[in-house]
Amino acid sequence: MLIQAACVTPAAAAAGAAVKEPGEGNPGLIRILQEREEPLAVQLHRQYICGEETQPLGQLTSAEVIRMLVSHPEWTAMLSQDGQTVLLEQVIEDFSQSCKGNIYIGLDKQGYLSLFEGAPKKEKVVKTFFQLDVKYMESSLPQDKVDRLSEGIKITDMDEYNSVLSTYSDFAIPANQKVMKPTY
Repeated sequence: MLIQAACVTPAAAAAGAAVKEPGEGNPGLIRILQEREEPLAVQLHRQYICGEETQPLGQLTSAEVIRMLVSHPEWTAMLSQDGQTVLLEQVIEDFSQSCKGNIYIGLDKQGYLSLFEGAPKKEKVVKTFFQLDVKYMESSLPQDKVDRLSEGIKITDMDEYNSVLSTYSDFAIPANQKVMKPTY
């Protein structure tokens, strides 16, 4: 069982307020940590748009873990079932070092705009965005832009990532609209 803390405000932590899981009524991690005296193993897990990394932070006191959570309200935290390890999670809107230089945006077999680790032909989808109206896109864009998407557009930074998403979002099919899937 993992106990997850929601974002904790400094005021709530200072007041010793218990953070509860939505709908479960379990005491929050801050309250559990406040009652602990022995150090805990702490790991920081970074989740990127593409990729992830885990870094051990060592043995920390409960007070040190609470200060980290207060300093980083955007992080979430979980306590392992045995109660000996705290896993902090940070979501980063960027690409991990292991993904940089090897990510592409292209079409998957179902006509969805997707982020791939490696060329789209290898079919290692990292994230799927939305289904494209391929026929509308083909009639609206120059053929080289359609071909480029079919081959996969290599993404080098966040600006290019956002630009490509913005360009092709004009051809997104609303989620509630049914269309015929393209054949490739």
